[in-house]
Amino acid sequence: MNDWDDLRFFLAVARKGSIRGAAGLLGVNHSTVSRRIDAFEKKLGTRLFERLPSGYLITQAGEEMSRSAAKIEAEFDTIGRQVTGRDTQLDGVLKVSLHNSLADKLLMPLFVEFQRNYPEIELDFDIDHSMADLSRREADVAIRISNDPPDSLVGRRVVRYATSTYASLEYLERTRNLEDRKALAWIGWYDPVPDPQWIRDSQYPDVSARNHICHPLTQLAAAKAGMGLAMLPCFMADTEPDLRRVPNASINPSRDVWVLTHEDLRHTARVRHFTDFMVKGILAEKDLLEGKCPHEPCS
Repeated sequence: MNDWDDLRFFLAVARKGSIRGAAGLLGVNHSTVSRRIDAFEKKLGTRLFERLPSGYLITQAGEEMSRSAAKIEAEFDTIGRQVTGRDTQLDGVLKVSLHNSLADKLLMPLFVEFQRNYPEIELDFDIDHSMADLSRREADVAIRISNDPPDSLVGRRVVRYATSTYASLEYLERTRNLEDRKALAWIGWYDPVPDPQWIRDSQYPDVSARNHICHPLTQLAAAKAGMGLAMLPCFMADTEPDLRRVPNASINPSRDVWVLTHEDLRHTARVRHFTDFMVKGILAEKDLLEGKCPHEPCS
């Protein structure tokens, strides 16, 4: 056994518990994963997984191999980070992980400006709500909304964004500027209780949530369409001409925006230039993020 790819495919299936999940993680076709695992088991003469209707269940032999393979993977990733960390060239691929609400509603113009300034650097975006594992080189830089980023990463807390209560102009007119209390409803997040703390702390604690949407951009679309009141990040809602903060809406400091990388990569030229550029660009939108620009985009 001398092919790292064999172990890479094996670890992906072990972690995801299915061929399809591993294919998504590796960015390949599921038939490729199945074929590689079958060939790997044949090469070893050992069954690594039991094929069940619910997925791939790792065998005892597979468990033993996974522990050793994970150590090899960690060493392999360390070597890769250390080599990349000595890179002084402003070219190549830069993998960036972030949530699509940040990409769509705040940062895309900054990404375009960065590419104009550094045309030899190609940005590879991983748009995901979960935190990419930078130690495994799933990304070089993570731009994250978090009050507790991983200790293994280094970077900068840029700003704490705020939320407030919004409704569409049509909804405000229909409910007589929210005076018709029986007509009011919150657009709920995925809350386990009917009266979550964020509703109790709002200026409308007696209004219930009638629908539940756990994605910020879909919440935004629902509020614009007139579904109800929405508690939204100010940087998303204050740039929408069809939305308004409701009367007497409070500004609620929420979570921090971080620009993060791995310790081994912090001195890589393209990582350093990108993180510095993004921190400066995000700080330029500080008023918008902190909720100081109601009704229209900050100038």
